[in-house]
Amino acid sequence: MADKTTLPALLLKNARERRDQPAMRKKYLGIWRTHNWAQNADNVRALALGLASLGFTRGENVGIIGNNLPELYWTQIAAQCMGGVPVPVYQDAIAKELAYVLQHSEVSVMVAENQEQVDKIMSIKDQLPKLKRLIYCDPRGMSDYDEDFLKSFAEVQETGRAFDSANAGYFDAEVGKGDPDDIALMCYTSGTTGDPKGVMLSHENLLCCSRVFVAAEGIQDSDDFLAYLPMAWVGDTAYGLIISMLTGATLNCPEGPSTVMRDLRELGPTGIIAPPAIWEGMLSNLQLKGVSSSPLKRKLFEYFSDVAGKVQAHKVAGTSVPSGLSLANALGEMIVYGPVRDQLGLRRARWCVTGGAPMGPDTFRFFCGFGINLKQLYGMTEVGGLATLQPNGQASPDTVGVPCPGMEIRIADGGEVQIKSDGVFAGYYREEEKTAEVMSEDGWYRTGDAGLMNENGHLVIIDRAKDVGKMDDGTPFAPQFVELKLKFSPFINEAVSFGDGHPFISAMVAIDFETVGKWAESQALPYTNYMDLSQKPAVIQLVTDEVRKINQSLPDVSRIKRFVLLTKDLDADDNEITRTRKLRRGFIAEKYGPVIEAFYCGAKDVELRLAVTFEDGSEAFVDAHMTIQEAA
Repeated sequence: MADKTTLPALLLKNARERRDQPAMRKKYLGIWRTHNWAQNADNVRALALGLASLGFTRGENVGIIGNNLPELYWTQIAAQCMGGVPVPVYQDAIAKELAYVLQHSEVSVMVAENQEQVDKIMSIKDQLPKLKRLIYCDPRGMSDYDEDFLKSFAEVQETGRAFDSANAGYFDAEVGKGDPDDIALMCYTSGTTGDPKGVMLSHENLLCCSRVFVAAEGIQDSDDFLAYLPMAWVGDTAYGLIISMLTGATLNCPEGPSTVMRDLRELGPTGIIAPPAIWEGMLSNLQLKGVSSSPLKRKLFEYFSDVAGKVQAHKVAGTSVPSGLSLANALGEMIVYGPVRDQLGLRRARWCVTGGAPMGPDTFRFFCGFGINLKQLYGMTEVGGLATLQPNGQASPDTVGVPCPGMEIRIADGGEVQIKSDGVFAGYYREEEKTAEVMSEDGWYRTGDAGLMNENGHLVIIDRAKDVGKMDDGTPFAPQFVELKLKFSPFINEAVSFGDGHPFISAMVAIDFETVGKWAESQALPYTNYMDLSQKPAVIQLVTDEVRKINQSLPDVSRIKRFVLLTKDLDADDNEITRTRKLRRGFIAEKYGPVIEAFYCGAKDVELRLAVTFEDGSEAFVDAHMTIQEAA
C-alpha cells in the first residue's frame, strides 16, 4: 500500500525528481506554453506565501472561479500548502447561485479568472461577509478598478516572493504541518433536490481513488490529458490534477471553452474522461456530417457503422466474428474508423472513460465499434469520484464495471447501492444532519441509486432510487431508460419522460438547436430563434419521425405515446437542470405541470408562461403555445 501523503508534498517531490519535465501547458493565442515541474512549484510557492502575507491562515477557504488555467490549479495547491481548502465553483453559474455557495462555504479569499468573473463576485460581495480579498488572473479590463480588496495574481505572487525572502523556512514548515487526513478540497453537489452541499474530501480520499485509476490504466509521466471539464466537478481534480501529480503526466489547458474540440484534435491526448453529454455531442456532429456529406461518403459511413455495430454485438455476446464481417471491419478501420478517431483527437487515446451520468447504450456501442476503448465508471463526489470501473475487454453499456480494489459495494434492502472505501468523504460542510442521513450506522455511504450486481460481478445501475416508479398497471417505470433512447437522436438534446402513476409514457423533448438549425438550412427553412425553429411544422415532423423510430427499439410497455417539443432548451440558469446537466425532476414537474396534465387529459395543445433567467440574474416571462404530438 502506498505511503500516505499530501498533494503539496507530491508537488515538491515532482519538482525535485522531474524538474525539467512538462507539468502543465496552456494554449494562448494559438501557442501552447509549457510550465515544467520546477516552474509549477515556484508559482505555487509564490502564491501560497502571497496569501500568507495577506493574512490567510490555516483552516480558511479559498473560492476559485474561471475556466481551466494553470493559475487556478496553482491556487488549489497553494491553498493546501497553507492549510486552507480550495472551493472551486462553476464558471457559468449566475450570481444568485454563486452567492449561496460562496456564503455557505465562508470563503475568505476569492481567485477569479478575469473581469467577467470579478464583476460577478463584486455584485454579490455584500452577501459574503467573510470575503476579505478578491484576486484576478487576467489584468485586461481591470485598470479602472480601485477597490482596496482587489489584487492581481501577479501582484500577490510578487508579494509572496518578498515574504519568502524575509521568512526563510516558512513555506516548508507550513507544508510540513499538512496531514493526509486534512481536508484538501470542497466540491459542492449539483443540488438536484435542493440547495447544493459542500462535500469535504481529504488528501487521502482523493489520492486513494486516483491511485486505483492510475494502476488500472497504466498511466505514465509521458501521458497527456486535456483539462477542459469544470473545475467545480470532482472529476476534473481526481482525473486531471491529482493524476498528473501522482505520475508526472502533463495537464493541458485549452485556449477556451469554444476551442476545446479543436485543441483536443491538436493535442491528441493519451486518455480522456468525458461525461455522456460530451460523447452525445460528438456523435451528433458525426451523424450530421454523415447526413450532409456526398452520397458516396454517406453510404460508406452508414455501411461501416452497421459493420462496426455487428462486430461489437459479437464481442459483447462473446461469439466469434464471421470472417467476411471481420474483413469488412478491417477495411472500415482504414476507410472510416481510423480517420474518425483522428478527427475526434482520439487516435493516441489508450483509454476513454465516461461517468457522472448514464450513457445511452446506442451511443456507447457506436464509439466502441469505431475502435475507441470507451469504458464506464461509477462514482460520485462523496466517494472521491470512483467506486467501480470496467476493465479492458469488459466494456458494456449495461453495467458500470466491477468494484475497484479496496472499494466495497453492497446492495441494501430496497435495492440501494451503498459504498465503503477510503475515498468516502469526511462529511458535508456545516451539514452534520445531512451527513448522518447519507451514512449508515456501520459506515457505508448511501448513494440513493437503485442497482444490482450481475452474475459477472459487474454493478448495474437502474436509476435514481427515488425516480424509479410504476405505471398505473404496476409496470416498473425507469425514466432514464426512455430518455437515453431519445437522446441518441442527433436532433434531440434533452428529454424528460413521465409515466409514474400514469397509464402510458409521455415525454417533453428539447431539440438540439445547432444540429436542427443546420438541418433547417439544408432544407432552405428560415427561422429566427429557438422557439420559432422548434415549432416549425417540418421540425415537428422531423422529431416525430425520430420518436417513432426510437419507439420501435423499445419494449411495448416503454414506448412513448405522446410528446411535446419544448419552445426552449432546458437550462441550468432556469433551475431545470444542474450545471452537470442532471435533471431537476421535482422542479420540472412543478414548472411544466400544465404540460403533464395535457398529456393525460387528452388535450391537443397547451399554453404555458415560462420564466427565463438571463446571465445577469434578471428574469423575463415568455408565453409559449405547444401542440401535443402523437407518437404511436
